[in-house]
Amino acid sequence: MNIKGNMLIKHILIRYHAPLDRTYYDFSKCSFLGGLVVSMAIINIFSKRKQQKIESVFTNDQFSRNFRIQVIHIWKDAIGTASYNSSFPDQLWDMIHNSLCREYGVFTLSTRGRNNFEKCQDFILEEKSPEKILDIIELSFRVIDKIVRENKYEWRDMNVKQEPDSAIEELNHRFREHGLGYQFLGGSIVRVDADFIHREAVEPAVNLLFQEEFEGASEEFMRAHEHFRKANDKEAISEALKAFESVMKTICKRKGWKVDDKATAAVLIKTIFENELLPNNLQSHLTSVRTSLEGLATVRNKNTGHGQGERRVKVPRHLVAYALHLCATNIVFLIDSYKENN
Repeated sequence: MNIKGNMLIKHILIRYHAPLDRTYYDFSKCSFLGGLVVSMAIINIFSKRKQQKIESVFTNDQFSRNFRIQVIHIWKDAIGTASYNSSFPDQLWDMIHNSLCREYGVFTLSTRGRNNFEKCQDFILEEKSPEKILDIIELSFRVIDKIVRENKYEWRDMNVKQEPDSAIEELNHRFREHGLGYQFLGGSIVRVDADFIHREAVEPAVNLLFQEEFEGASEEFMRAHEHFRKANDKEAISEALKAFESVMKTICKRKGWKVDDKATAAVLIKTIFENELLPNNLQSHLTSVRTSLEGLATVRNKNTGHGQGERRVKVPRHLVAYALHLCATNIVFLIDSYKENN
């Protein structure tokens, strides 16, 4: 298997809107050898059971030193370490380090460290900004999810000890364990304000969008969560509506139902109802669903669709979370209905 590293890096950086520096990374001579990887188990030790942190209310900006060190442990096991047979891990850390430096407009992430992996370790341990901590976690786990995964036959020489799926699962467990309201999902860090809603609505929505190849809606939905994480609340609502509309447009086009490319949510909803996408025996339910769907558009139109005058309009966080959850729930409902009807 001869996969060129430059092609993989181009894929991951462009797919997730990250910077691409073609001068740094030449993996065209990489060899791909068989390797053995073991899954790393989460140990339920007494101190954790006593604290019961997993069931606590989520916070969003208190990254303890313990959590940061646990992330570093995952890095070491999932990306591996350079050896006589492979410098691939060092080249991946060069990419992660240099990409973030370019985004931040700096020459280095840390003045300490003999190589870029050590600089990244020092950065996550000492950084004060929650957003930048999440930046390096997100980018490093994209590398694990895409590049390391695609180079499976290089794992033995890289000293990889933890498979990508196991690494992502552990990261998300650590987020919950420390009461941090984030998850790595669909290649991005998403904010989680209600774990149950996240598991029952947001995660299924992301999975369905990818599985059913709703590409435009998928990108818009992930951007909505990225804006939400960065407190760009009005933009989050706008992107949520775009995702919601894109799902309906895609369904209509795949079904052959004529709709204008600039059709609004109200028009798209009407088209879906007229063509009986949803079961007729749910007529009483359809009204409430339609009201809910139109409610999402109303949230956006009244708060972000018009000029805000002299003062900056502040959208309440709970309203933004409601819009995202409403969007996720209805995306799942629409795609499941489309699959059932197809």
